[in-house]
Amino acid sequence: MKSKILLIFLLSLILSGCAGVASKGIFGTGVSVAFDPRSVGTQIDDSIMQKSLTAKILLLDKNYFLSVKSKVLDGRIFLTGKVDDPEEKLKLTKVAWETEGVRSVRNDIKIKEKFNFKQSAKDLLITSQLRTALILNKNIKATNYQIDTFKKKIYLYGIAMNSDERDLVMSEAKEILDVKDVIASIMLVEDLRIQKN
Repeated sequence: MKSKILLIFLLSLILSGCAGVASKGIFGTGVSVAFDPRSVGTQIDDSIMQKSLTAKILLLDKNYFLSVKSKVLDGRIFLTGKVDDPEEKLKLTKVAWETEGVRSVRNDIKIKEKFNFKQSAKDLLITSQLRTALILNKNIKATNYQIDTFKKKIYLYGIAMNSDERDLVMSEAKEILDVKDVIASIMLVEDLRIQKN
């Protein structure tokens, strides 16, 4: 009987710690623990992932505390904020993917710099062309990839079903007109820590 009471007490402590994370977040989800569609176990897992990810981000650079925000929902990581260059954004994406239990990463971090309409339009065109090429290629699962273009450099990250798909994605990226470089962080399904059964 004492062990049941202790277990209930510990669970209430853990869940009260999750309530602050779940009840409001950087994305304004406004989901309270009572109405959260995630199971209690998933909420706890997300809370643990959130704390682990935050610690890893701060180890990269303590300035990220104010400039980068993260949110974990059902094993999916969402990143927002601003960084100085694309390499930093890529590092943060890699850190997110290395978090144990991650199912997907959505990186909406922006690069700080003066706005240049001509360059931004060209980068948007390159991103759109590559996204279209990936969607039209039936041997590529386009939804598994995130594409960012910055100063005619393509930053590509995601999960390939196999090495042939990864090679196809790289080939499509390199064929886009005016691309200076392709920087890729593509994992294979077989390299994931936790695979979908």
